Amino acid sequence: MTNSHEIAGSADTVLASLTTLRLGGPARSVVRCDDTDTLVSTIRDLDSRREPVLLIGGGSNLVIGDDGFDGVAVVIASSGIEYGVDGDRPFVTAEAGTDWDALVADTVAAGFGGLECLSGIPGAAGTTPVQNVGAYGVEVADVLRSVRLLDRATGETAWVGPEALDLAYRTSKLKGRDTHVVLAVSFWLNADGVSAPIAYRELARAIGVDEGGTAEAASVRERVLSLRAGKGMVLDAADHDTWSAGSFFTNPIVPEADAAAVLARIVARVGDDVTVPRYPADAGVKLSAGWLIERAGFTKGFPGDDAPARLSTKHTLALTNRGAATTADLLELAGRVRDGVRDAFGVDLHPEPVFVNCRLPR
Repeated sequence: MTNSHEIAGSADTVLASLTTLRLGGPARSVVRCDDTDTLVSTIRDLDSRREPVLLIGGGSNLVIGDDGFDGVAVVIASSGIEYGVDGDRPFVTAEAGTDWDALVADTVAAGFGGLECLSGIPGAAGTTPVQNVGAYGVEVADVLRSVRLLDRATGETAWVGPEALDLAYRTSKLKGRDTHVVLAVSFWLNADGVSAPIAYRELARAIGVDEGGTAEAASVRERVLSLRAGKGMVLDAADHDTWSAGSFFTNPIVPEADAAAVLARIVARVGDDVTVPRYPADAGVKLSAGWLIERAGFTKGFPGDDAPARLSTKHTLALTNRGAATTADLLELAGRVRDGVRDAFGVDLHPEPVFVNCRLPR
C-alpha cells in the first residue's frame, strides 16, 4: 500500500496530536491513508485480520482515554474536491479526508452558496454526515446529496442518499457504530453565490438581514468566521480556548409533556423577567445547553485559572485543555457540569463527541 504509512511519534502523545483536544494515550500503531483506494484496502486488510480499528478524520469530535486505544488508528487523509451538475443543480463532492473549512472556502471562492453557514467548523468532510454537523441554522441534512460508504461486513462500496442515514439532530445511523466508513461526501450548492436562508437570529443581525433572508455567500462566511472566532470556535494553536471538541454537549430537547414543568423550574431559579431561550423541536422544546450551563453557575473559565481543564473563557459550551490536562481531568469537569445542570433545572445534558476507551463519571 504505497500511499499509507505508519506515523512515527512519541508513544504517549501520538493520538493526542491527532485530536483538537490534544488528549489521549497511545495506539498500538497509527497508519495514515492518503487516498481513498488505500483507505479501502487498509480497512479491508485490517478487518480480515480482526484488528481493532479507530478511524480518525480531523479529530475534532473525539475524546480518547488516557490509556489510548489497543489497536490500529487509521488516519483518513484522502483529499480532493470536484464540482458537477445534476439536472440543473450544482453540487460538490469531496473525499472524506478533505478539510471541511477548506471545502467550504473553495465553494464560496468558486461562486457557489449553500455551505457558508457551516464555515469554520474543524474536522474532515467525511465526518460531517456522521453527526449531522450544524451551525447558525443550517445542518448537513439540509444540503447533503449523497455519501459513499464502505460496508465493512461485505467490503463493498456504494453511494447512498441522505434518506438512508436516519439524519437527526447531531446524529445519524453512522454515529457510534463501526459498520461503515465514509469515503466521500457530496453536497448540493446554490448556483448564484447566494447563501442559504439565514435562520439564526444572531447571524441575521450581524449581516443586517431579516431572519429567513439571504445574502452574498462570501459575506455570510466572513461573518460566521468572525462570530465563531469570538467564541473560540476557530482553531488556533496559540489559543487554548480552541483546544476543545467544540460544543461538548448537545442542546437538550425536553419532551412536550415535561416542557411546562421544566420551564417553570428554570424561571423559579433565574426569575420571570429573564427570557429563556427555547426553540421548537420534534415532539418537544429545544433549550440552549450553553445558557443552562451558565445559569447553573458554571461561568466562562470555570473552575479557575489553575485548573488543567476548564470551560472556555469565551463560550461555556466548550470544555478545553489548557495545555497540561488529561482526559480524566476533562471528563471530571464534564461530569460536574452535567450534574450541576441536572440539579439546578432537572435537565439532562448529553455529550456530543465520540468517546474512545473512556466515559463520563456516573
